[in-house]
Amino acid sequence: QEQLQESGPGLVKPSQPLSLTCNVSGVSNDYAWNDYAWNWIRQPPGKGLEWMGMIARDGNTYYNTSLKSRISISRDTSKNRFSLQLRSVTPEDTGVYYCVRNFDTWGQGTQVTVSS
Repeated sequence: QEQLQESGPGLVKPSQPLSLTCNVSGVSNDYAWNDYAWNWIRQPPGKGLEWMGMIARDGNTYYNTSLKSRISISRDTSKNRFSLQLRSVTPEDTGVYYCVRNFDTWGQGTQVTVSS
């Protein structure tokens, strides 16, 4: 059974880039990555979930329009992981970040705080 685990810095300074990785375990060498959509979702403190973007089944990336100028999502299937890059962070980017497969399999989430 696949498991997703986020990793990355817990604290980032404003204007710096944020980089998170989602490691996917429990998959075989011939895992069908393109059978699934790979998403990043976050939850700011006291707010609801926000979909940030994904690598879709067609291999293309799609991003929340509010983040499109700052976000990149990539995948390295040889290392069983996919990644999030968010540029020029502000305190409003503080929250719990989740990697999600198909909206049915979630990582446990990782707290990111943007503060000087």
